[in-house]
Amino acid sequence: MRRRVVRRLVLLAVATAAIGALSGCSPGRFTESMRVLADISAGEGPSPLKEATAPPLRRPIAFEVDGRKRRADLYLPADGALAGMVLVPGVAPAGRDDPKLVAFANTLARARFEVLVPDLPRLRALRVSGDDARVLADAAIHLDRRSNARPLAMTAISFAAGPAVAALFEPDMKGRVAMLITVGGYYDLQAVITFFTTGNYRADTEAPWRYRRPNAYGKWVFVLSNAPRLDDPADARALEAMARRKIGDPGADVSDLTEGLGPDGRAVDALLANRDPDRVPALIAALPPAIAAEIQALDLSRRDLRAVNTHFVLIHARDDPIIPETESIAFAAAAAPGRAELFLLDGLHHVDASDLGLADKLRLFDAVYTVLAFRDGSGRRVDGKP
Repeated sequence: MRRRVVRRLVLLAVATAAIGALSGCSPGRFTESMRVLADISAGEGPSPLKEATAPPLRRPIAFEVDGRKRRADLYLPADGALAGMVLVPGVAPAGRDDPKLVAFANTLARARFEVLVPDLPRLRALRVSGDDARVLADAAIHLDRRSNARPLAMTAISFAAGPAVAALFEPDMKGRVAMLITVGGYYDLQAVITFFTTGNYRADTEAPWRYRRPNAYGKWVFVLSNAPRLDDPADARALEAMARRKIGDPGADVSDLTEGLGPDGRAVDALLANRDPDRVPALIAALPPAIAAEIQALDLSRRDLRAVNTHFVLIHARDDPIIPETESIAFAAAAAPGRAELFLLDGLHHVDASDLGLADKLRLFDAVYTVLAFRDGSGRRVDGKP
């Protein structure tokens, strides 16, 4: 009994703190934000938001932008949409059918976003490519054309943040996406490569190195993404086989695949095997030109984030084992003043919000409220002013 009373008192304290942090907030949006946050944690399970709203309609669609044919899933809110949301799938074989992604899309639709989830075959094949920026731009244009009077946002998860941000710089995208939300995203691709190959990361180039054991998944996604860019088909096949074997079993022996590599394949393998963070720039410079060009295309630190009229909401775990939180911190610092809001959580587990502590729930509540205020047109404008 005592534990139950204490827990209720703590929850009341958190709610009171949230009200204080959001002084002047809309009571209706406050309640809705709590329901949305609970629904995110519930996934496909029951929640107050599901009890209060009718199920959204999900239907596959085909659309075309300037002759480019695309496929996607469209989620339509039962009570009508107040804003649009392009939801970018993560690097996962199920793509837009991934159960967690579907649950999140339904949460957004119940929150009265019309949600478009584009089909991205490369991400389904565990390959991240700058070419997907054009696909995401077309998805945003299509959704914008459906009702250009309402605000438009985009949400990208993990490595998909690269193509999503790159899409903002497409010539026909100016001013279309007013808010971009990233979860576990990145900024400096060289820094990310350094982390997933050596486990070392730092706040800036002058700071000392820190070490965290990385999840090797990011490293093998990098290999899958770039193996097709090798001129030698044998090297490409060997590296892809190596990556898929390691994704299935991180401890698997791949010496039979590395022994016969040619010069380009050995250059990639040298980067993968390296554990010295100071050697990474030279090892990247030694990569085949096609891979170096792709790294440049996806390196967001090469782009002027202040040149786009987009407000950024950045959510990141402090102990992220795939992309360190210093990436979202650097991203926020590079954005125009007032156009980036950073939410650092202690227990997000990269992109999994199913088991958050009370302090993290308060931070994520603030992020959800910010997104709903944008939906209602009463949050920050793209110029960062209230």
